[in-house]
Amino acid sequence: MSAHCQVTGRKPGFGKSVSHSHVRTSRRWDPNIQKKTYFVPSLGRRVTLTLSAKGIKTIDRDGIDAVVAKLVARGEKF
Repeated sequence: MSAHCQVTGRKPGFGKSVSHSHVRTSRRWDPNIQKKTYFVPSLGRRVTLTLSAKGIKTIDRDGIDAVVAKLVARGEKF
């Protein structure tokens, strides 16, 4: 599963880890990605989305119908 939120578009950040001796190694900061299944009344079926924690809060605030309508308008597959 890729670390990419379908609602907010959050994806990993990249950078360097710096040790005490100042040796730099590559690392990545992954968002808190989870798979969630919602029942969408307008579609009459369940939809599984890959979401960050902030994406889940967005669905709680705006409602699943509004979020799915934005995803469909954007051409997102689910």
